[in-house]
Amino acid sequence: MKKVLATLSILGVIGALLLSGQPRANAEVSLQPGDLIRGETYTAVYYYGNDGFRYVFPNFATYKTWFGNDFSDVVWITDAQLANIQIGGNVTYKPGGRMIKINTDPKTYAPSVNGTLRWITSEAVAVALYGPTWNTQIDDIPDGFFTNYQIGDPITTATDFNRTSAAAAATSINVDKGLHLPVDVSVTDTSYAPNSITIEAGRTVRFTNNGTEAHTVTGDDLGWGTGTMQPGQSYVQQFDTVKTYTFFDSYNSQLTGAVFVQ
Repeated sequence: MKKVLATLSILGVIGALLLSGQPRANAEVSLQPGDLIRGETYTAVYYYGNDGFRYVFPNFATYKTWFGNDFSDVVWITDAQLANIQIGGNVTYKPGGRMIKINTDPKTYAPSVNGTLRWITSEAVAVALYGPTWNTQIDDIPDGFFTNYQIGDPITTATDFNRTSAAAAATSINVDKGLHLPVDVSVTDTSYAPNSITIEAGRTVRFTNNGTEAHTVTGDDLGWGTGTMQPGQSYVQQFDTVKTYTFFDSYNSQLTGAVFVQ
């Protein structure tokens, strides 16, 4: 099961900026990976990832590192469509940008790839990397957000970290997180198509009910499953462990399939 870090909504200021002059969705919108999305009545803005999940901006500061103050590309979708897109985790600071710290830890960190924080060990190193105004380029983040990150190697000299290269490599949140497109499995009234697939550990599978009746994809061990999917609904499942996952349809036990994770 996909591990969700903290499912916190982006600060209300973003929603306030979007409330006027924006088109509401009255039907499902065709989304593309990398879209910024929000619902009709919920003001939170999310990132729609390659893997089929939506990712949460924990606060406005995180959003700004990727998109500045620009909300012009936010796509409005129906609340029902938004609810059908599962949350995959939180967005972290863009690598190479502003430094961060928390109130209970005096260390200052440089954000690197995929939420990796690297401790800047001295003021001299900070000046070399961020210039004489380095201490104005630090954001304090709540302790609760710190769990979104992992700690990498410390930066003891300026040559240990190339801000320009780090920022240039993070061309998108998809790239920074290493998100891949899901493998699609179609669920119909008579079959799973395909009924067996082989994927690498960590990849996602998107099950879509293309039939005319309700269906499920339910693990034989009952440890995972889509729940009831009405016609047109989808469910994304991430498979992290190398093993074989067999499944069946709770509404038609003759429909079976398997995911082989290598």
